[in-house]
Amino acid sequence: MIDGKKRPKLVAILVGNHPASKVYVQRKMEVATAIGIESYTIRLNESITQEDLIKEINHLNVDKTVDGILVQLPIANHMNEHEVCQSIVPNKDVDGFHLENMGSLMVHSNGIVPATALGVRELIIRSNIETFGKNVVIVGRSKHVGLPIALLLHANSTGKTGGLDMTTTICHRYTPHTELEKYTKMADLVIVSAGVPNLITKEMIKPGACIIDVGITKVKVGDKYKLVGDVDFENVKKVAGYITPVPGGVGPMTVTMLMKNTISVAMKNDKYK
Repeated sequence: MIDGKKRPKLVAILVGNHPASKVYVQRKMEVATAIGIESYTIRLNESITQEDLIKEINHLNVDKTVDGILVQLPIANHMNEHEVCQSIVPNKDVDGFHLENMGSLMVHSNGIVPATALGVRELIIRSNIETFGKNVVIVGRSKHVGLPIALLLHANSTGKTGGLDMTTTICHRYTPHTELEKYTKMADLVIVSAGVPNLITKEMIKPGACIIDVGITKVKVGDKYKLVGDVDFENVKKVAGYITPVPGGVGPMTVTMLMKNTISVAMKNDKYK
């Protein structure tokens, strides 16, 4: 309690024992605790039915003490990810994946914006990257990452979502390489979230461009594994004006924006007014 007001509460649901998912959830909960957000994780067996998972979510939906809910993706193969995400009520959907929140982003209205898109925007703003009318290429079209980033960056800066007025092109892993290179060479900003290691090379980048690497893949190097992005970091950094590392770039910003979303939804509750 602070001044008689309850702390924000964030609940994560983890289905199964996916190693990376366990690490991601742990990091989110550690950050939440560090900044004063009450948080805990519900761990469910991978064999749980989708119906029972949604029942668990519904308990949290009606729990007035819970401000934010997230289901760590990916979930079990026998479940429909879309249906599970839609079962979270929009005003507790701190990941911003519900259709209502995605629709609000589409029309530049109030809603919860996906954390990775917010993190990318924050990196651009804090680095004083010029965006008005500039060319940005997003390589990746996923509904949770690439598409929200594109919507946010191309939106009008006077709208409620705080867009960046960029001229936006969306490509993806199946864009022919010659076409992809044509677009990236013209771009002032390249954001990559295709999940293809070293997809973007030095020859594809305009000198001085800003490169934001959202991709992350575990690859084997000798007898060990390492995390790499979609950009050939060591070579691309020789021509780029700005570039994010993997790991340590977009990831921490995504967690930070998740916390921001949690605090924002909590502030809208009556108990915080």
